[in-house]
Amino acid sequence: MPRSPRRWIDDVARARAARRWERLASQVGRMPLADLRDIDDEARSLRRSLNRLVARADRRIDALRPGAEPLDLPAGTDWRWRPLFLAGPIAPRGIAAPDSGTRLGDEAAVWHDCPQNALVLRQARNKSSAELSPHSLLLETLGFDGSFLSISIDLPAEALDGLTRSHIVRLAAVVSVERPMNIFGRLNVGHGPNTDQLLRHLGDLHPGHPQSLVTEFDMYLIEMNEKRLEKIWLDLIFESPRMNAVRISDLFLSRHLRAEI
Repeated sequence: MPRSPRRWIDDVARARAARRWERLASQVGRMPLADLRDIDDEARSLRRSLNRLVARADRRIDALRPGAEPLDLPAGTDWRWRPLFLAGPIAPRGIAAPDSGTRLGDEAAVWHDCPQNALVLRQARNKSSAELSPHSLLLETLGFDGSFLSISIDLPAEALDGLTRSHIVRLAAVVSVERPMNIFGRLNVGHGPNTDQLLRHLGDLHPGHPQSLVTEFDMYLIEMNEKRLEKIWLDLIFESPRMNAVRISDLFLSRHLRAEI
């Protein structure tokens, strides 16, 4: 479909504005101080306007593109959940050089022993219509020299409502890596003074296309007191995380009753 005259004029105006700012950026080193101050004020005002535009556009895109559920949930699924850092925008959207225990949003925290805190954790937008969640979580460890790295994710209280040893908690994730890496999932259940854990190997990942990972945590294997359930959380554990970049495109948890024999 041909562009309307108004659309064509708008496109030309935006292209000219972009070329102007590129030209000004190249002239900063030889620009008179008075002119530089004026240009700096103008650029900062423009950046505030652009930031407002991007924020409003992001909110509308999120509203029009809600996260979808996986199509292969087991029959009898009675709880399902995707973390907020994948389901919607969070603030701040990223953390650089975080201390161990630093939180990203209300649900996630990063744990490590790297002396230089050489990692970055940030939220990014998913753009493909084939991706079920609106956002991804990016973990970059290019200068990391610690011995362990994990992300803990607090599950909501609803995950404990009616939870019994007859349940299976299912984890479905889509993950891509820059270099080969092993990733483990550990489900932790706090009941009374005790905390029990189930550890699962999620996958031996290799660079290339995103990989779909599915694992199940059988609650029968935990000697938990169903009347004293207090907290449940998931640890994602990254083995040998040096010089890597991990993208978690989706993470979806659900639960269903085990088929009794």
